[in-house]
Amino acid sequence: MSQLEQTVARYRSLRLSAAADELIKLLAEAEANEMSYLSFADRLAEHELVQRQDKRVSRNRKMAAFPAEKRLEGFDYRHQTTITKRQVNALLDFQFIDERNNLVFIGPPGVGKTHLAIGIGYKAVEAGYRVLFRNALDLVEELELAEMKGELKKRVSALAKYDLLIIDELGYLPMTRQARYNLFQLINSLYEYRSIILTTNKDFTSWGEFFHDDNVAVPIIDRVIHHSHIFMLGGESYRLKQKSMS
Repeated sequence: MSQLEQTVARYRSLRLSAAADELIKLLAEAEANEMSYLSFADRLAEHELVQRQDKRVSRNRKMAAFPAEKRLEGFDYRHQTTITKRQVNALLDFQFIDERNNLVFIGPPGVGKTHLAIGIGYKAVEAGYRVLFRNALDLVEELELAEMKGELKKRVSALAKYDLLIIDELGYLPMTRQARYNLFQLINSLYEYRSIILTTNKDFTSWGEFFHDDNVAVPIIDRVIHHSHIFMLGGESYRLKQKSMS
């Protein structure tokens, strides 16, 4: 075994796989740039850290289960005049996640609520946060299945491990009594512990309609809007305008 092969093997045994994979290239770069020993050591560490971060972001992006790749760079603010690019960019320091605050996007179908939620979610993943996207109906079914198996507490705890939970399209369909209870258990467990991005077509005064119970709606609303940033989106359908332009 050559000295190079031995060094690569040692790097791998230390789980420095990125440095091991690119060692020949990094050695050539160091020689070409006449790097000092310290500069080369720092370059190796930097390369390993960058590659690990890239892998972590890629893994977390996949784990987030976004239904589509909707980036903020592709959001057309000309079609959505009730929220500005400056307002959205102000959220990208992710202070709202660090402070366990929520974002709520309220508006009729097609005005860009889901696009904004996913776009912010992508940015959060790239910033190192753990994010999970769930359509509200899918989430309710997921919780109901866990409850039937006697694993509701376990599932709620698993969902609470994410820094940010995106719940999309809450309010499109009414909920059963058990579904309301399950959702309350989740929201309550996340309250002041994790952050939520919620999109809904119903303003808070109408939540009693799909919950069929104001006694459930009120405590859920209370926990969602406390420490939250609320955006009321209006205007014509964002999707229809995009389609008409294509």
